[in-house]
Amino acid sequence: MEPLTHFNEEGRARMVDISEKEITKRIAVAASSVKMNPDTLMRIKAGSVDKGDVLAVAQVAGIMAAKNTSQWIPMCHPLQLSGVNIHFEDNGHDTLKITAEVKTSGKTGVEMEALTAVSAAALTVYDMCKAMQKDMSIGPTHLISKEGGKNGDYRSSEA
Repeated sequence: MEPLTHFNEEGRARMVDISEKEITKRIAVAASSVKMNPDTLMRIKAGSVDKGDVLAVAQVAGIMAAKNTSQWIPMCHPLQLSGVNIHFEDNGHDTLKITAEVKTSGKTGVEMEALTAVSAAALTVYDMCKAMQKDMSIGPTHLISKEGGKNGDYRSSEA
């Protein structure tokens, strides 16, 4: 197991120095789900939620969250993203699946940006629908895949 890199010689938190790393194309895909009553999902799909178009607002929230991840997660580097794409699909009954693909060309990966994007999108769905249903559940949230960087590619067995 490699040593943890987010600690300095004194054992205190630090932002990892990436100045010597190569610039490579990097892509990460993450997913989350929101489980809800069938009626709640039906209203989201029909566009009949009182607060507006749930999926459109959640899409924008996910993109904004990816772009601002370094403001949420203390040790994340601010990144110039080259693309963020959020997808929604449902099981036709009670679960909305959210997937985010985030891309950059840089010295560090975009896994946290993809995870933050799906988390913010899921929280937005909850926020917009909580008046109808407070017992929705979010998750699991997980990394599906990543490409690029010195550690190579990764693909989840859950993908």
